[in-house]
Amino acid sequence: MPGSDVFTGTIDLLILKALTWGPRHGYAVGRWIRETTEDALVIQEGALYPALHRLERKEFVSEQWGESETGRQAKYYTLTARGRAQLRREASRFESYATAVARALAVT
Repeated sequence: MPGSDVFTGTIDLLILKALTWGPRHGYAVGRWIRETTEDALVIQEGALYPALHRLERKEFVSEQWGESETGRQAKYYTLTARGRAQLRREASRFESYATAVARALAVT
């Protein structure tokens, strides 16, 4: 699935959702997406970190350095109030889109 337009358009949405339960470092965000989708979606570092930086520039997430589970320094990302609002908007838009595509695919 990587490389498809549908996948590319959902990375930001998935990252914002991954951060709804609190701060996570980049690897943990990618792991959450992979585990939650039962390995159907695996976001490579080359797509994940640019997306995190893009979301930070838009002020949808903030960053702070902290210590990871392994004792190493890691950048933790937190969903901002602006990011929560964006997540609500994008989730609604995506659900409408997915419903429309499902309707089209069901036509025989």
